[in-house]
Amino acid sequence: MVAVELHNVVSVREVEEMKGKHWSRCLVAVTGALFDSYSVVVGSAIIVGLTLLVSGTGKLPGQTEFVDALLRSFWTPTVAYFIGYCLPWLEAVFGVFLLLGLFPRIVAALCLPLIVGFIANNSWALISGVEKFPECAYCFGIWEEFLGTISPLGALVIDIVLLCLALIVLLFHRERFLTFQPWFIRRKRRGEHYESTSRSDKMAT
Repeated sequence: MVAVELHNVVSVREVEEMKGKHWSRCLVAVTGALFDSYSVVVGSAIIVGLTLLVSGTGKLPGQTEFVDALLRSFWTPTVAYFIGYCLPWLEAVFGVFLLLGLFPRIVAALCLPLIVGFIANNSWALISGVEKFPECAYCFGIWEEFLGTISPLGALVIDIVLLCLALIVLLFHRERFLTFQPWFIRRKRRGEHYESTSRSDKMAT
């Protein structure tokens, strides 16, 4: 009787372990298929690219105001001036590249330190207090007149989302790092390939 009960306990445990492994494998498979989808990678790149393009082009007309906002943060004057006059151009260029699909994995990798810097700056603003930093200073530049300002907490949430999307492009993009081919050209060529294969199948039949 004791041996039978022990055997039953072991069998139940084995079944539970098999169920756990099954669900974990299913979760990994679904997650991998989702992130491996072409539309998900392209959509992630477009969202990151559009956000960076809006942010960069908004800062360019008022780089002095952006530098003043950086000087009120923890950055030193030298670093603040360097960031204030270089970052908007980098954001705009990276945004255009991601929107067009030019070197998406390289650009996504280069975006990671930028986004981490945004996260550090907004985290510091939250720690310093809402009274001192009630809004994200000049985050979108002149476009804030139309889009409105956001709080450091809202900017931090956006930065975390952008970080995750950039990682999706970097890790789950199927092409090589030196891919220099826009999204729309790739889709057109795929469409031509499908049309040619379908025509050849019809001729064969």
